[in-house]
Amino acid sequence: MVNASKSRRGLRASLCTLLVAALAFSQTAPQPQRQPILDYIKQTWAVLTRSNRMLASAAVDPKFQPGPDGRWPVYVARDEDLRRIEQQLRREMAALDFPKIALRSLPADPAGLREQGLLYLPRPYVVPGGRFNEMYGWDSYFIQVGLLRDGQIGLAKDMADNFLYEIREYGRILNANRTYYLTRSQPPFLTQMLLGVYKRTHERKWLEGALPAIEKYYRFWTSEPHLTPKTSLSRYYDLGDGPAPEVLSAEKDAEGHTHYDLVKKYFGTHKILDYDVGEYFDPGRDILTMLFYKGDRSMRESGFDPSDRFGKFNIDIIHYNPVCLNSLLYLMERQTAEILRILDRPANAGIWDKRASERADRINRLMWDEQAGLYFDYEFVHHRLRKYPFAATFFPLWAGIASRDLAAAVVRNLPLFEKPGGVETSTNISGNQWDAPFAWAPLQMLAVEGLRRYGYNTEADRISREFLSMVLEQYRQRGIIVEKYDAVRRSMDVSRGIQFGYSSNEAGFGWTNAVFTTLYDELPVKQQNELLGR
Repeated sequence: MVNASKSRRGLRASLCTLLVAALAFSQTAPQPQRQPILDYIKQTWAVLTRSNRMLASAAVDPKFQPGPDGRWPVYVARDEDLRRIEQQLRREMAALDFPKIALRSLPADPAGLREQGLLYLPRPYVVPGGRFNEMYGWDSYFIQVGLLRDGQIGLAKDMADNFLYEIREYGRILNANRTYYLTRSQPPFLTQMLLGVYKRTHERKWLEGALPAIEKYYRFWTSEPHLTPKTSLSRYYDLGDGPAPEVLSAEKDAEGHTHYDLVKKYFGTHKILDYDVGEYFDPGRDILTMLFYKGDRSMRESGFDPSDRFGKFNIDIIHYNPVCLNSLLYLMERQTAEILRILDRPANAGIWDKRASERADRINRLMWDEQAGLYFDYEFVHHRLRKYPFAATFFPLWAGIASRDLAAAVVRNLPLFEKPGGVETSTNISGNQWDAPFAWAPLQMLAVEGLRRYGYNTEADRISREFLSMVLEQYRQRGIIVEKYDAVRRSMDVSRGIQFGYSSNEAGFGWTNAVFTTLYDELPVKQQNELLGR
């Protein structure tokens, strides 16, 4: 009993140390951790987990301030029984914690909220880390991959169940479960997450119960305004208007200028040929237009916020069919067909297979550029490709849309993206975090697994080693894993190169942790041992 008690105290102490690192808001380096990186990752899942028991800390939003009374608002869906949920939370939360939150029913028009807050979810979830203290859309897919690899099947299922709840109660999978994210989603990985759980649990009834949510979420992406009738493909399109609240509150530089202030200054001093700036900026009044804010919000729905992929600051994104989004919808169609076959509904599955085949044909016809040997985003207003080399070109390989010949052409272009620290996001240095020279974990995983799908294991192993060795080297020096890296300098010090949006590098970090274990597990054993110095 004495040894067990010491063990528990040791684990708690270790987790407390990790918590400090995971919630860091700057690049100030803590003392390096002593435990091996895989142990760090496995322990960090607990640090990053939020539940109703700890709702007082989950409600805290580093991007905002609490209410005037010091309490953090927590909103419950209008269709829910507020009294029932309050009673449940009082049972689950510590008596001293419940008064730290202000439980409220979501109003009919959330756009008029004066106090932003957390949106209630019934099950535990894992947050990315740092300033991101809520459950995010596409982050959660990669996090769930890591949870499944580390055997945390229950928590992985909780993540999927929360997304099903969001669809039922909030209309869609949200950018994240905060009120200011109610108007948009993020890249759709729902069916991937459901099948990831099902393949571990084989719960047919649970899978069948998810079908209405799958269909509802699919309609969200394949109905106007997300659907563009000209192409029968989809786009990112935030349903809200005006400035994004989190930008006004949290995306400020050292002088207190918001992202929008910096954009206005840039528009006033630079010539932009990507689009008609007059649609987005009124120089006489020195104001950004409502169309600008629509584009700005929509690029945040894409997850690539910001880059210059869809024109400067991604503002022209509303006029594009993105290759990433439509590849994911193709995968959603294929996987829904797979789910229906599991449920012995072959006729229904055939409908979804047909949708997938038609979408793949459109992607290969409209988004492939033979001369460049890359997939690009399609601008449907003027019927043209934006030839901006971006790592989204790997999405059709990951989803299995590309032919063997097209995949081979993309592989021949690997030198455009491959750097000492893995796959660089784009070939353009723009001052935005989703451009060169930065490397993001999810794009490493999609690129590597896309290469493996077509048999390019040598290239996949090499990129994996480049990225993993960089993350490992920085972890050993700093003791943390972070959101993004400089692929050229092989460093987590990125703030100097980021001029727009937020320039911090958040610690934790959910999807980097998950991608590290995924790429590591997919390497041959000999290369695994060499990487860790065994």
